Amino acid sequence: MLRAEILSVGTELLMGQIANTNAQYISKRLPEVGVGVYYHSVVGDNPARLTDSLQLALSRADVVLTTGGLGPTQDDLTKETISNALHLEMKLHQDSADAIAHYFHRSGREMAESNLRQAYFPENSLIMDNDEGTAPGCIIRLQHDCGEKIIILLPGPPKELIPMFNRHVLPFFAKMQDAPLYSRFLRIIGVGESMVEQKLMCLVDGQTNPTLATYAKDGVVTIRVTAHEEGNIPAELLVSDTCSKICDILGNSVYASEDEDIEVTVHRLLKERGLTFACAESCTGGMLATRMTAIPGASDVFVCGLVTYQESSKVVLSGVRDETLQQFGAVSYETALEMVLGCKQISKADVAVSITGYAGPACGDEPVGRVYIGVSAPGVQTVREFSFSGNRDRIRNLSVIHALDLVRKAILHL
Repeated sequence: MLRAEILSVGTELLMGQIANTNAQYISKRLPEVGVGVYYHSVVGDNPARLTDSLQLALSRADVVLTTGGLGPTQDDLTKETISNALHLEMKLHQDSADAIAHYFHRSGREMAESNLRQAYFPENSLIMDNDEGTAPGCIIRLQHDCGEKIIILLPGPPKELIPMFNRHVLPFFAKMQDAPLYSRFLRIIGVGESMVEQKLMCLVDGQTNPTLATYAKDGVVTIRVTAHEEGNIPAELLVSDTCSKICDILGNSVYASEDEDIEVTVHRLLKERGLTFACAESCTGGMLATRMTAIPGASDVFVCGLVTYQESSKVVLSGVRDETLQQFGAVSYETALEMVLGCKQISKADVAVSITGYAGPACGDEPVGRVYIGVSAPGVQTVREFSFSGNRDRIRNLSVIHALDLVRKAILHL
């Protein structure tokens, strides 16, 4: 596997003005084509420091990918600095110059002279066109003191970098592989990362091909299973066999065999079965409805979402009885049950879910993190109590994820 370093260029990254999502995206995708990311570096818009960072990266990586610094302004110095550091002459790429001029003509704007800087590249570069902006990227292959190196220059804006990376960089490395890698992702809810690893130790110990990698975020554990062709056994078959073993071990905690969010899985299951869906939320304040309606085609399954934050709204909108609130409180098994049944009756949806809980901050004796989630579907009616830890945002997010997972399990049992 080729070793890569991502060298992100931009003072705004060092100052924390923007998050480095480019490095995250690149790191996630490169292993698919046999490139492992070993280092992340960030450097400001300073030629001397960029040169030092580049030389360090070249000393320890086969591939260096830079992001940012390809614009038309005076502080966009990535190409010029790298060209000088590598003793390469900058040359005009006429096709890029024409494309930049056409971009401005098409948008009805006057092109500044400085924009032509974006059409100059280190000699013998492979140019990567930019359909989303005016900054093309390039790939440089050369013999360095430390051996053969590949240097890839990408623009900074994600809306430009991601299409360019997918269209040019991934195919570039895929063609270099004698045995192309194949990966699948399994997504798990309800089992922590350490427990996942423990349960899968029989597969993880001594892993060579396929390899397993786990990471956790926001209550979801993702397992990446990656393999290359071995003998006459295709990589896809090796991965599929391992994924089947993982699913046998973890059972219905595995909610998807693709790299997809839980709401996408729930939407697909509802649509496949011709079911409609509604929700009543208290502590999550509409977060569940927001995630469901962000999916294209949500109207095929989503009926409505009720945000019943105060006790009075629980009575008026979702039919919770006053006596239930007085006797058991707004955060209780009984209230969650009446919320979900009321939501289902009012919306006429096939499947409904309710969430009520204490998200924090602490107030009096409230048990912050206690959440009740109710689900009602044909032949299924349940309320679960959860105790989540963390800050307010984490508790609210975990509430939504586990609510959707309970809906998924209810649908699968229909």
